[in-house]
Amino acid sequence: MSHTLGVRQAQKQKTRQAFLDAALELLEEQSLSSLGLREVTRAVGVAPTAFYRHFRSIPDLGVALVDQALGSLHPMIRTTVVATDDPEQRIARALELIDGHVSAHPAPVRFIARERHGGVQPVREAIRAQLARFAEEVRDELAKDPESAAWSDADLLMLAQLYVDQMLIVASLFLETLDAPPAERALATDRAARQLRLISIGRLHWND
Repeated sequence: MSHTLGVRQAQKQKTRQAFLDAALELLEEQSLSSLGLREVTRAVGVAPTAFYRHFRSIPDLGVALVDQALGSLHPMIRTTVVATDDPEQRIARALELIDGHVSAHPAPVRFIARERHGGVQPVREAIRAQLARFAEEVRDELAKDPESAAWSDADLLMLAQLYVDQMLIVASLFLETLDAPPAERALATDRAARQLRLISIGRLHWND
């Protein structure tokens, strides 16, 4: 009996993932607010009624896509601000991690970039909640730096939010130049590095 239940659960998870994968592919060319339930089920190859065994609605599917796209990134985001003796090394590592993720997972990055200010409220709220978690985790990492000793918790959170927002900007920049010539990609990387460097310089002088 337990084996049968395990097989059924695995099949259910497989079908659920098929919905997520199909939706993400369809969202390459449209926004979530225009995505139809029948469009998704047709792509998966199941009857429309099968959708409701996994999701309550298209917005519910969108929230699941947010969790899948951002939920696994928390360790990577924290890693981008881990203290090093060389600020330039920190910036270079952050850019390398973001560029690598965008290159490997362009569709989820594009989905988040589009839907962060999109027309589906539950999805906007889910993205906002994930970004708030990122900011809190980055704040906790920044607090470990000796140079943060004189900072208030509110100011550290503000700085963390600035870093998280900038990471999204950098990800969008890398996404826009994903298929661009190497010279254009290099310019995008240099621009991103300069922007992060500006934040770092401002941080050093915030309490002057």
